[in-house]
Amino acid sequence: MSHDTAPLASPLKAPSQPPVAENCDSAGDAIERLAGIMAKLRDPETGCPWDVEQNFSTIAPYTIEEAHEVADAIARNDMMDLKGELGDLQLQVVFHARMAEEAGHFALADVIESISDKMIRRHPHVFGDTERTDGTAAQIGWEQIKAEERAGRKETGALAGVALGLPALMRAEKLQKRAARTGFDWPDEDGPRAKVIEELDEIASAPDEAARAEEFGDLLFALVNWGRHMKIDPEAALRAANSKFERRFAAMEEAGEAFAGLSLDQKEQLWQAAKARGL
Repeated sequence: MSHDTAPLASPLKAPSQPPVAENCDSAGDAIERLAGIMAKLRDPETGCPWDVEQNFSTIAPYTIEEAHEVADAIARNDMMDLKGELGDLQLQVVFHARMAEEAGHFALADVIESISDKMIRRHPHVFGDTERTDGTAAQIGWEQIKAEERAGRKETGALAGVALGLPALMRAEKLQKRAARTGFDWPDEDGPRAKVIEELDEIASAPDEAARAEEFGDLLFALVNWGRHMKIDPEAALRAANSKFERRFAAMEEAGEAFAGLSLDQKEQLWQAAKARGL
């Protein structure tokens, strides 16, 4: 997370020593140093006013944004940028953990301990006595353990625990996968394909704007389902389509300042030319 959108704070006296020594010999030392920096930033008396004012709700959008920026760096195969974005994402974990510690809920060490325990619990074929299996069987075992964990938390519904904060396409796919495990699914891709066509017709016959919006949502959900049956990641597919549009539009703009004044037919010709160039 950067402070690009944060209000400028009044200059504060810099600490004479960093919260934790800069020479970190291990990942643990590095995380400890970052946790110390965050504690300093959140200090009500000497910290950064912007950081002190934040809470879980105000920081959550940054957390989502940073996760997407990690995915973007991976898509561009930019390892140097990925290193920085992973650091930004790590900061989000430390920020939330610090606020939780201040409120008396849990600390950063509890977060790390919790995920360590979960990884061991969900990989009995690695850390336990269960026989090592292939990736598909391991995934089935993972999902079974997750279901048992949800049952232990009294989250008994098949769709329980699918985070509301996920991107809508990703959440739709997860909901569909959960439902499929109960047998509520098309046997092949013909069913969801027909559903897409059905939803298109329902949009065309919708009586008003509200009904069109509802049917449009149903169409997107049906498209995700069709993609799932074709083993297409809808989020990745749309991300790729966005990138392709950006490349082609940028090529169209090479016409210069006159681009905006061109007719739609002329712009379409530029689009087709960009497409022909493989952009």
